[in-house]
Amino acid sequence: MAAADVNNRTNNSTDLKIMGSDQSKNKLHCNRYLDKQGPPSVEQQAREEVNGTYRVPKSSQPPGQMTWVVLHRDLPGFPHDNTLQISYIFPDGVQTEKHPHPGLPYSGLRLCAYLPENREGKKVVKLLEKAFYKELLFTVATNKDGKDVITTASIPLKTQQDGGSRANGYPDPDYLKTVSKLLKDKGIE
Repeated sequence: MAAADVNNRTNNSTDLKIMGSDQSKNKLHCNRYLDKQGPPSVEQQAREEVNGTYRVPKSSQPPGQMTWVVLHRDLPGFPHDNTLQISYIFPDGVQTEKHPHPGLPYSGLRLCAYLPENREGKKVVKLLEKAFYKELLFTVATNKDGKDVITTASIPLKTQQDGGSRANGYPDPDYLKTVSKLLKDKGIE
């Protein structure tokens, strides 16, 4: 950006102040560099509001149940581990103000997801449990047939034991790391 453009933007903006000024409406984090703290993490930036309070993600997950059991068989890519089978059960219900069509019915859902029963898989199932009870895993949406149904929100689940990542199955060597990162981005650690 040319110097003239910067000056014009600065003169035309009511929000922009001198870098590091606490009077700026838009927080600039230069003081953190000066104090050797570095910039805020992406997670902090996403969650932090101007006044320093944190936004709580709005959930639209309907009431349901999550359980899991150990299956004594392995998943492709995890030949030495048993399998954690997670069951999600949601009954049919009526949408509330947090759903797209309050007062109208939605169809319930029965869904199984799978993780290897290893150290990382056990950690992920606990993270998924936290996300479930914070109502972040599922939502009500309108499907292509125009019906309101329960569907996964923004956290992908492995709903097939095999078939590879394109079929929501295994093998998928990056899945546990990917889902852990996505959950961390939502504040689930």
